[in-house]
Amino acid sequence: MTSTNQPIARSRTLLAVLLAGSALALGACGNKANDTTAGQKVDSAVAKTESSAKSAESSVKQGAAEAKDAVKDAAATVGNKVDDASITAKVSAGLAKDPDLSAIKIDVDTKGGTVTLAGPAPTAAAKARAGDIAKSVEGVGSVDNKLEVKM
Repeated sequence: MTSTNQPIARSRTLLAVLLAGSALALGACGNKANDTTAGQKVDSAVAKTESSAKSAESSVKQGAAEAKDAVKDAAATVGNKVDDASITAKVSAGLAKDPDLSAIKIDVDTKGGTVTLAGPAPTAAAKARAGDIAKSVEGVGSVDNKLEVKM
C-alpha cells in the first residue's frame, strides 16, 4: 500500500468496525418479548390520544349540559321571585284603592303564587273583600287570609 492510500484504508476499516459494532449493539437491545415497530408505537400513541380526546369531549358536553340546566333553574327561580314581587305589588295597589282597606296597614306577602294577608280589617266584609282583591290578581294561586277583624 502506498502512503496516500493508508489513511483511506484505515478510515474504511474503522467505518466497518463501527458499523458492525452498531449492528451488534442494536441487535442486543432488541426486546424479543415486545417486537413492536416504531410505526406500531406511533399508532398506539395516536389511538390513546384519540381515546383521551373523546373522553374529554364527553366530559365537556356533560359539563355544558349541567351548566345549561343550572342556568335554567336559576332563571326560573329569578322569574318566580319577580312574579311574586309583581303579585305583591298588584295586590297592595288593589287594597289601596278600597276605601275601607286603604287606611289600614295590611301586610301582603307572596311566595310561589300564594298570597298571605296579615293585619287588621275593620269588618268581616272588608276582610272578605281583601281576599277577593288578592284572588283577582293574575298569577295568584291561593290566598291565606289572616286578617283580624278589629271593631
